[in-house]
Formats: sequence, structure tokens, C-alpha cells
Amino acid sequence: MTDDLKRIAAEKAVDDFVKDGMTVGLGTGSTAYHAIRRVGELVNKGFKLKCVATSLQTENIAEECGITVVDLDEVDQIDVTIDGADEVDPDMQLIKGLGGALLREKIVAASTAFEVIVVDESKLVEKLGTKSPLPVEVLKFGHLKTKKALERQGCIAVLRVKDDKTFVTDNGNYVYDCKFSGIDNPFFLESRINVIPGVVDNGLFLNTAAAVIVSSADGNVRVMNR
Repeated sequence: MTDDLKRIAAEKAVDDFVKDGMTVGLGTGSTAYHAIRRVGELVNKGFKLKCVATSLQTENIAEECGITVVDLDEVDQIDVTIDGADEVDPDMQLIKGLGGALLREKIVAASTAFEVIVVDESKLVEKLGTKSPLPVEVLKFGHLKTKKALERQGCIAVLRVKDDKTFVTDNGNYVYDCKFSGIDNPFFLESRINVIPGVVDNGLFLNTAAAVIVSSADGNVRVMNR
């Protein structure tokens, strides 16, 4: 997906779903970046919006765009959140977290009335776990033991490294990217992973997306709805 196509799809998401007076969740990543900039344009036009950021990176971008960022606990509910995804299956189940913000993204999604996901067609899969690893956020303490428990679920768990250093989330945790040959039952796997001591949360976002905006290489944009 070229940056231009990301921008077109992200701007469509904002234009279609963000209304004056809303509380808006802002996702993390390259596609969400364009959505944030579009929200900033609306604010500069006079829209009264409160926005909740899913990462420190997003918060910084939003503030640069003139957007008022509030703490999640300062709002009763988020009207709409616009975010990306790493995989989307035919039932609109998702894998997210390659951007490193899966925990905050999931907390924000759980507080959102209408979650909009923006992807390019390469992110569409018949079965989750066939292209993207499943990110799992874990505590630093005893993380090698956590890795072994994750691998007992049928994956190869690789500790995420960025810039030659172990990647650390905004929450001070590590991430294991778990490579499956495909996830047959994501709901069962989610429950199995989340009961492992040391796991904070995982990148399966199930029954989360209300709409998925898909951008194609030919420039067409379509919307998947539940």
C-alpha cells in the first residue's frame, strides 16, 4: 500500500465517521498517522473534538496537529476510533500490534462505540496468523518462562528487537511475536494465551471492528461492515 493510498483510505474513514462534538480514538501506525492529520484539519476548521491517543507517539503527532488529547479516564465513552490492523479475516477478526501499541489500542477499542479499521488489500487473509505473527505483550520479569509457555500453544515466539535493542512498549513491557502456521480458533487461542502468567495481553482483536475500510492497488476503496 503506497503512502498515497494509505492517506486516501484514512481520510475517507475520518470524513465518513467523525462528526463535530465527538470523542475520537486515535490509532497508532503509518495509516493512523494520516487519520490524525485529517482530524487535525477538522479541528482547525472549528470541529470541537476530544481525542484519546493509543500511544505516546500518537499523542505527540496529535498535539503537533493542534488536537486536544485527553486521558481515557476523563471520558465516559469514545464515539469512534480509527486505527489500522496487520491482518483482517472474512469475519472482520483482526491481528494488531506490529506497531507496538496493542495493549493501549485494545483498551481504547473496548471503550469505543464504533471501531473503524483502515487497511490495504494485502492485509486481508482467509485465516488469521498466515501472514502476520501474533504480537503478545509480556512482563519483563520471567519473560523467558513466558516464552516457553507461549510456544506450547503451537508457535515460534520471537522477542521483538528494534534498533538493535529489545523493544519496550509504552507500558514498560516486552513483546513476543508469535509465528503460527495459521490460527484455527482465535477465540480459544486468545483465552489460552491470556491465562499464561506474565502475559499482559495479545494482538487478537476479536469482534472489535464495526467497519473495515480496504484500499486497493487500483485506487478503489471499499467498506466492509458487520
